[in-house]
Amino acid sequence: MLELVIGSKRWSSWSMRPWLALKRTGAAFEERLIPLYQADGATRAQILPHSPSGRVPALKTGRIVIPESLAICEYLAEAFPDARLWPEDPDLRALGRGAASEMHAGFRALRLECPMDLARPVEAVALSDEAQADIARVQALWSDLLARSGGPFLLGDWSNADAYFTPVATRFRTYAVEVGRPELAAYMDRLLTWPDFLEWEAAGRLET
Repeated sequence: MLELVIGSKRWSSWSMRPWLALKRTGAAFEERLIPLYQADGATRAQILPHSPSGRVPALKTGRIVIPESLAICEYLAEAFPDARLWPEDPDLRALGRGAASEMHAGFRALRLECPMDLARPVEAVALSDEAQADIARVQALWSDLLARSGGPFLLGDWSNADAYFTPVATRFRTYAVEVGRPELAAYMDRLLTWPDFLEWEAAGRLET
């Protein structure tokens, strides 16, 4: 039995990504949720028995522990090929992996100025030039991949790339970020009405 160790659904964008991918596989798994931002180091103390990095998410396979979100998504793509978490087309697959890696390692200003909070009321905030540049780059990535694949998701069918950008879509919604092109707004709507995301969001909104 797989066990996925995650942080609070309201805030943990890193946990959401492999959770969505794992749901897509249809595999049975246990979920262990550890509340974030507990006082006196309690969060890290509760995570460490499950994740050697002291961070979430972590996937426990019964043989190994994978304590990193992108590595989990890659593991799931290999372990469950029928889920098609990456497309068969090698060019699209490479571009999708590049987009997920860019999201994984970059967009620092957007992360800091627009943290994921699924229970926060929708309200625009003043953003730095750096955050605005991050937003423009995200939308350029979306536009390019949708044009190449023909949609409806970034690589055609729903994939790990969409798992990686779903938390970004929540940020755009929460902070009233303008998405100028209709096809990008439609893509964002598809992410935010995806049944697995709605399940995650409903649980996150109940957290205190």
